[in-house]
Amino acid sequence: MSKLLLIDDEADVRYSIERILASPDLELATAGSGEEGLKVISKFKPDLVLMDVRMGGMTGLETLRKIRATEPKLLVILMTAYGTTQTAIEAMKLGAYDYLLKPFDIPKFKEIVGNALKAANDMKQVVSYQPLLESEDYELGIIGRSGAMQQVFKLIGQVAVSDATALVTGESGTGKELVARAIYHHSNRSAQPFLAVNCAAIPEQLLESELFGHEKGSFTGATVQRIGKFEQCNKGTIFLDEIGDMTPTTQTKILRVLQNGTCERVGGNSPIHVDVRVIAATNKPLEAAVAAKQFREDLFYRLNVVRIHIPPLRDRRDDIPLLVNYFIEKLAREFQRPPKSIAASVIKALEKYHWPGNVRELENAIRRAHVMAKSDAILLSDLPPEISGQGGGGAPPPSAVGVEGDAATTDAAALARQLFQWAKRDPKLKIIPAVERELVIQALKETNNNQVHAAKMLGITRATLRKRIDKFGILRELNVK
Repeated sequence: MSKLLLIDDEADVRYSIERILASPDLELATAGSGEEGLKVISKFKPDLVLMDVRMGGMTGLETLRKIRATEPKLLVILMTAYGTTQTAIEAMKLGAYDYLLKPFDIPKFKEIVGNALKAANDMKQVVSYQPLLESEDYELGIIGRSGAMQQVFKLIGQVAVSDATALVTGESGTGKELVARAIYHHSNRSAQPFLAVNCAAIPEQLLESELFGHEKGSFTGATVQRIGKFEQCNKGTIFLDEIGDMTPTTQTKILRVLQNGTCERVGGNSPIHVDVRVIAATNKPLEAAVAAKQFREDLFYRLNVVRIHIPPLRDRRDDIPLLVNYFIEKLAREFQRPPKSIAASVIKALEKYHWPGNVRELENAIRRAHVMAKSDAILLSDLPPEISGQGGGGAPPPSAVGVEGDAATTDAAALARQLFQWAKRDPKLKIIPAVERELVIQALKETNNNQVHAAKMLGITRATLRKRIDKFGILRELNVK
């Protein structure tokens, strides 16, 4: 359960906000002054403070200074009826998470509070990256005993102790944000803020403002000055998820932050100095984007100081039983019931499936099976039909998932039907590029990276093969020379 402290010297405002935010998942405490609020913080240990700027006695600005001095990770949202005053702006510069204008737009108010509580939860929950799970004392862990995951663990440990920029790559659902948070939690900046920004989820025209802030009047709707995430996160760590979706203009500004430690608000012309560690992530092959002039080459090299590639789940099937056990134990704690057992046929089916959604899809499948199970055991019939093989959806192509057997001799028409069934289950999948890429990877693996033999196996020239290797960005992945 999250904890929120509301500090406001007006009793009717406290009452109204309490009613707006009332939820069984939120414990809310109140204080009528800054002095009282500081005392409550030491005992209540809130995840978020919601505080008025203008109060009798100690002002919100003075209270914020004291909070930042003793609790630098505690997020604070300022409230003010004076949106144009420098007091609110100065408060943001001191590290407030956000500020709100009275009277509130209630849906927007609840959204901002919800986002702040999520950010506070991300900072509070330490992500473990131990390869073996000897206990279940933590809620979040990066799990795996495979050789590929051992390498990931080593890189996390090495990069965490430095301030180096890190680039985390891998398909959707592999756990890129968990890796970023593990780096943060084990770094020298773990006592400072951590903020995550999904660059693909924010409209293009708003992303610059979200990251760097904006000046009043800089665009339609910019009624007040706003502080961006880089300023809010000064001394801390910012996680830029799906950085491959940034526009060239935003890429240029990110490059400036990495090169000079400065940024400018939208509509501003004064450089702002920030000290922020950047961890970026993408599911796109940035090398190919650079070659296609869709991503700045200089920014790529600035981000790619330390590369951590998370393998897809289909390439570390040995980790599936360990992950299944972890999710079952997690669900048992969540529902406060003994963990369910799992039939051997279920594990076998899970190990055969191709997992286009990776670890995220596996967790959802186990959660679904946990709900559907009619007894204390999870059976094959409790799995989604595409995983259990009982839904008639067909298997994915052997070249894409490394499965051997009868599918390898399927005629072309049947194989095409299977491909389209696979695509229906994963709407984002583009069949021809996905299969072509996996064919090239598989051919190189089968021939120990001998490009002459791999090209012959694929029925193409070596020059064409090299173009495919460059196109799909698999040079580094397979260490192809």
